[in-house]
Amino acid sequence: MTPTPEHPTLLTRLRGPATFLALLAAALLLLPQLLEPFRLNLLAQYLCYAIVALGIALAWGRGGMLTLGHGVYFGLGAYAMAMHLTLAATAADPLTNGQLPQFMTWSGLTELPWFWKPFTHPATAILAALLVPAAVATLLGWSVFRQRVRGAYFALLNQALAAAFVILLIGQQHLTGGSNGLTNFPVFAGQSLYTPTAQTTLYTLTVLVLAATYLLFRHITHSRYGKLLIAIRDGEDRVRYLGYNPTWAKTLAYALSATAAGAGGALFVPVMGIISPSLIGVIPSIMMVLAVAIGGRYSLAGAAAGAVIMNAAQTTFSETFAGGWTYLQGALFVIVIALAPHGLAGLTRTATTALRHRRTTPAPPQETATAGSTP
Repeated sequence: MTPTPEHPTLLTRLRGPATFLALLAAALLLLPQLLEPFRLNLLAQYLCYAIVALGIALAWGRGGMLTLGHGVYFGLGAYAMAMHLTLAATAADPLTNGQLPQFMTWSGLTELPWFWKPFTHPATAILAALLVPAAVATLLGWSVFRQRVRGAYFALLNQALAAAFVILLIGQQHLTGGSNGLTNFPVFAGQSLYTPTAQTTLYTLTVLVLAATYLLFRHITHSRYGKLLIAIRDGEDRVRYLGYNPTWAKTLAYALSATAAGAGGALFVPVMGIISPSLIGVIPSIMMVLAVAIGGRYSLAGAAAGAVIMNAAQTTFSETFAGGWTYLQGALFVIVIALAPHGLAGLTRTATTALRHRRTTPAPPQETATAGSTP
């Protein structure tokens, strides 16, 4: 039987898993040996944003939900982990005698707020970093999708949510650290976070979480539910007329996307060592979407690669052109959107298809001269 797109060869079917395993092996075994600790820590930060990008690709690329407020869910996961790390640092600090974080003491508090107390346990912080963003996204999604809010209106609603969240964090300085955020996290689970071994462990954990999230979302996108999401994206009213309820389908995708953002935020805090409102507001939320657009919102791998490429470019260009990075960033976005509307992943797919077609197309037969023909 001749191989077709519907019946690919065994080599074609194994190409994707082999590439995934090769990249995973390189990330886990090769890069920690090649990169110095500072660069490895930077790469771990980029991979945290790549986890967020996978969630955006699921919600936006598959479900058609333009999420311009994912900084909220990233921030919820980050602050959940930062609260635990702050309490752990306070307990290990002889200056505080294990009583209150310094910013609370400066704000006049004499007792630890009630909602901070459960975060003395790391398990609580991990669960909160995943469940709180999922719960908020479920509540918001169900409320707006049942009213058939979509498109630009949904995007603006997300953006307003991000702005309100930042205002709340800054206004409650005695509870959240205000505009300075939470920082100085020396220990986690009794282990120092400042050693090279700890940084390598955090990098490895980030890689594994990214790989697990990719495999989960890839399974979802190739399932019947994933096909339903595409149908809703391309024609929600038609899906509704066929008897399906798009509300819960979109809400589930939005909640899974928020959970991925929360996981990325929870990993970002011990890797970066700080979380503040400036990292999770409207502009960072838009930057997350731009990274997915550059990589390709219809491709999970492209979205993750776009997040890594964009953040790496920001670091590289800002080191060289400190004052002109924003202009280069805008030019990069315009060039990619103009030349590759489906992102770098779409451009790569087009080039690969053209190359494969060129290889499989037989060459035209050469004309032979006949008697009496003009040379």
